[in-house]
Amino acid sequence: MPTLNIDDILRYLPHRYPILLVDKVLDYEADISIRALKNVTANEPHFMGHFPDYPVMPGVLIVEGMAQAGGILAFQSAPKDQEFLVYFTGIDDVRFRKPVRPGDQLIYQLTCLRRRGHMWKFKAEAFVDGDLVCGGTLMASLVPKDAV
Repeated sequence: MPTLNIDDILRYLPHRYPILLVDKVLDYEADISIRALKNVTANEPHFMGHFPDYPVMPGVLIVEGMAQAGGILAFQSAPKDQEFLVYFTGIDDVRFRKPVRPGDQLIYQLTCLRRRGHMWKFKAEAFVDGDLVCGGTLMASLVPKDAV
């Protein structure tokens, strides 16, 4: 069960602050699943405008964090002789169950439902303290950088 630290993650994802939403990969099994972590802190810029008196992490950012974790899993299988970007291509049946607040630690858990070539479909869930806060199905595609 390998882990990836922030330096490893920065090599895989093109995202940077404030839109990099994965702090650490706790474990992954190539082509099958990944568990990643995001520490939610009060000084993140979206909290200034998203209910400042009762800060709640925007749901779209939770979904984006899950998608980034899926992108890291997809990159694990990419051919090493070519550079790729991962594009978020679809969202189905996403539900938000509980608010995520500063001080929470989000655990993203994604499982590959199907893979065809460079196309991926994931069951995606986000947890805080073991409670499901968000879940749904996400799709992504690996695209060669020279094709963009």
